[in-house]
Amino acid sequence: MGISAYLEWLRRYVGHDLLLMPAVTAVIGDGEGRFLLVEDIDTGRWMLPGGAVDPGEGPADALVREMREELGIEVEPTAVLGVFGGPEFVAEYRNGDRVAYVATVFACRIVAGEPVPDGEEVARFRFAAPGEYDGMPMAPTMRHILARIDPASPEAWFDPPAPRRCGSS
Repeated sequence: MGISAYLEWLRRYVGHDLLLMPAVTAVIGDGEGRFLLVEDIDTGRWMLPGGAVDPGEGPADALVREMREELGIEVEPTAVLGVFGGPEFVAEYRNGDRVAYVATVFACRIVAGEPVPDGEEVARFRFAAPGEYDGMPMAPTMRHILARIDPASPEAWFDPPAPRRCGSS
């Protein structure tokens, strides 16, 4: 399910213009210090699994839905690990659509099922440790998130506000 009915409807009005898009991302560990990564079928880049939040949907509900759709697993979100956004989270897709993501990153545990790629958005999956990320094709935004999250931390990460420039309000 590459694009929701809502986003398809919205794109009819705004075309390829930049949209602010709430998103969710799952951090699923294997108990050995590795995280579940998925290979995006369109780009070949590895990333944490996740997707967009639909209107009227809570972020945790969106995460559960996305994991079911993309990997066929049931997950339980257990903590918010961070919230990310900003200029480096602007993406342009092959069709020209532009989005600015604000992603809430959740720690999750699998409560039912084994991951199986959907073949529409996810080509394959693997568990990888931090030292393995360097050799993997990955979007800079994923490297940014992976470098900052800590599932053992009791506090969620966020990038501090950018320094104010003289004369700005």
